[in-house]
Amino acid sequence: MKNLKKTAFFAVVLAFIGFSANAQKGSAFGFKGGLNYSANGDYFESIGDNAKNPDRNIGYHIGLFGKIGDQLYFRPELVYTATKSDYDSNAFNVKKIDAPLLVGIKVLGPVSVFGGPSLQYILDTEFEGIDIDNVEDDFSVGLNFGIGLNFNKIGIDLRYERGFNDNEATFINNNLGDGVFSRIDTRPDQLILSLSIAL
Repeated sequence: MKNLKKTAFFAVVLAFIGFSANAQKGSAFGFKGGLNYSANGDYFESIGDNAKNPDRNIGYHIGLFGKIGDQLYFRPELVYTATKSDYDSNAFNVKKIDAPLLVGIKVLGPVSVFGGPSLQYILDTEFEGIDIDNVEDDFSVGLNFGIGLNFNKIGIDLRYERGFNDNEATFINNNLGDGVFSRIDTRPDQLILSLSIAL
């Protein structure tokens, strides 16, 4: 099942590349980047302890986007994202590839609203210098929705992203004592501000 999910993710990536290479009149293609104000789920130092809620922190993203349509449009994206959440004095870092598949509609002049699923593939996770290899599922699905402004080839959008399912990582954290068993939710919960430039 896990291999099937990975295959589906990379099929989307290849489809995006094919779309970009064969963009027709009326479609657009370009670069995007921006800031992520993010937090992941609760952190537990052991099964019986109370959860520690994360503090939000600033991350970043950079990638490509495509667009088909005008009034009603489809916008696939392929984005590298790096986020960070703080838990007391510890930080949890996530690096991943996101592939949002968005449908939008212009509502007034340059203003549009959009939403859709985001396919996510986790590349690396680290908790205060500890590399975490056993994430429950390195492929997951989230939801994006937001509002955008487009001025010719320049676009700005603000969106909210939330992971659909709990996706925990478990690890032994020797920094907290003698081999303390810990677990942390890798599911994203974030605001994303992006600037895009069409070619």
